[in-house]
Amino acid sequence: MHSITINISNEKLVKKVMWFLNLLKKDGLEIVSKEDMDDLRLLKATRNEEAIPFEEYMKNEN
Repeated sequence: MHSITINISNEKLVKKVMWFLNLLKKDGLEIVSKEDMDDLRLLKATRNEEAIPFEEYMKNEN
């Protein structure tokens, strides 16, 4: 599998590129946002960390 990152600052061009890429989905193209990939990496990194109850977390929110 190959990964490509494309940075586009022009919103009109983003729409055109996404339109084209969506045409390729039926051929097996997977579109994943960089932000989603970063979130998944962070979640994976915390997988083996000790969990605490939400109430305990809220006690220390400040």
